Amino acid sequence: MEWFIMRNSTLLMRVAADDIVYVSADGNSSELVLINGRSRTIGAQLHRFEEKFKELENASMFIRVGRSLIVNSRYVQLIDLTEQKIVFGGKHLVKKANTTVDGRSHDIYTIRGVPRDALKQLKEQLEVIKIG
Repeated sequence: MEWFIMRNSTLLMRVAADDIVYVSADGNSSELVLINGRSRTIGAQLHRFEEKFKELENASMFIRVGRSLIVNSRYVQLIDLTEQKIVFGGKHLVKKANTTVDGRSHDIYTIRGVPRDALKQLKEQLEVIKIG
């Protein structure tokens, strides 16, 4: 098992790299979402995560999507250019109850509002990765 490690003067975080579903940016902090449905808000910009992912043996499984998102390509199940969303899936993901917003159900592993150009690039990258 390979560990993803982030540290600063007040924090040391160790997470199994395979447990990371995605990281999304929000200003000077980022939200790390794990396969068990938990998330951690880390006071670091997304480029710090990108740098740390490059140090991993399996660095290619993490793909930058636009300005505010890094995804674990192993869990990308659906890319919808029309609805501008990414849905994550896989046998290891813990499915929590859907959250309801405005009477509509949303899976916790769905990211909406992803820029269309970024989704196109992700789609092209995943189309060339061999499955197996």
